[in-house]
Amino acid sequence: MSIDLEQFSKYSKPGPRYTSYPTALEFSSDFKYESYLKYLQEGKEKLSLYVHLPFCRSACYFCGCNVVFTSKESKLSRYVEYLKKEIDILANHLDTSREVIQFHFGGGTPTYYSAYELDAIMSYIKKIFPKFSNEAEVSVEIDPRFFNEEQMKVFKSHGFNRISFGVQDFDAKVQEAVHRVQPYELTKAAVDLARSYGIESINTDLIYGLPYQSLESFQETLKKIVTLDPDRLAVFNYAHVPWLKKTMRKFDETTIPSPATKLAIFQYTIEFLTENGYKMIGMDHFAKPKDELFGAIAKGELHRNFQGYTTKGGANLIGIGLTSIGEGARYYAQNTKDMKVYEAAIDSGKLPYERGVELSEDDYIRKQVIMELMANFSIDIKRVESELGINFRDYFADSIKDLNQFIKEGLVTLSEDRLEVSETGTLLIRNIAMPFDAYMKKYIGNKKSFSKTV
Repeated sequence: MSIDLEQFSKYSKPGPRYTSYPTALEFSSDFKYESYLKYLQEGKEKLSLYVHLPFCRSACYFCGCNVVFTSKESKLSRYVEYLKKEIDILANHLDTSREVIQFHFGGGTPTYYSAYELDAIMSYIKKIFPKFSNEAEVSVEIDPRFFNEEQMKVFKSHGFNRISFGVQDFDAKVQEAVHRVQPYELTKAAVDLARSYGIESINTDLIYGLPYQSLESFQETLKKIVTLDPDRLAVFNYAHVPWLKKTMRKFDETTIPSPATKLAIFQYTIEFLTENGYKMIGMDHFAKPKDELFGAIAKGELHRNFQGYTTKGGANLIGIGLTSIGEGARYYAQNTKDMKVYEAAIDSGKLPYERGVELSEDDYIRKQVIMELMANFSIDIKRVESELGINFRDYFADSIKDLNQFIKEGLVTLSEDRLEVSETGTLLIRNIAMPFDAYMKKYIGNKKSFSKTV
């Protein structure tokens, strides 16, 4: 892949990551609690459960997640009790006998909890949701700095089969700048522990665009990461949003790599990982060709949600815990981010729902197209027309006009049957998806709506 990095830098502008459509900026209280309950009660799809464990010992300055910093064990224990109460309330509005095909612990730092507490949470969930599929994807995000064998035994006993380890970067100067010192040896020990308990699907997360990173320093991180032999890698573009996340204000912005440097890093990452047996999936993920994600791509069944790329599309995602987001075919629903409000809602016998969005027919159509583009770098026009009952070129006439700049530069090809993004164009997939977004026009000129695409 040979690209003009300076030319590509012109595409660096604020834009969504499209973990949802409409994006979270469109969530509001206009989607009423009663409407959310109605969707839960009427749902028939298989279930995907997400449980948010928000606590961290200290801040990683790059982090954009919703977290609570504490050293008090009592806060963690109290939260477990409220999770149980929330699950009980869910059981009053949801058929919990529906099959669970996906489960995920996110954070925060899930392994900030003791093995005993993790076991208590999982045991309660399985008590209320008893029908976990034998083929279920059961996963957890782990900070190698907080991980021990007792916790691994709990995960093994509850059928966890996928673990994602946060790494970000192995360079000592970068680690110090982002307030996350995590030596290679510590990470390797954590990965080895998971392997010793039979975990066959291990993911590692990296981030490019962090302070003091250079192409040369990230090359060294990549060399080290492949020695861990992960089955998948997520390589994220750092989203610098200091107006939303106070910890990001600690960075000296002059040390953050330029768009051209970030592009060079990501271009090299694609080439290096390809040479080492991985293939690119969607916007920011890589996997070995034997991975199930590739079978899903071939069938056009790869999906994207708040947990990234998955083969478990079509499930009703139920968000549990502080700030969790749920998703149905026609809605998104998010819990409150405020712990006091969260507890008060549950104490009153209500779910801690705060905001969301009910999809219009246009939202639904655009969601299908954008998510297919983000997952597969292409759109099967005939299939879209058949499934959605539209004439693609007529419905998206304005979108196609906006795509012309990418078509002229050879980043996108458009035929009668297919819209295809070139290998080089994958570096700009967020930009290429944006013309299909009906909400983007109202954010033009607002630099603080989204992180930059490059």
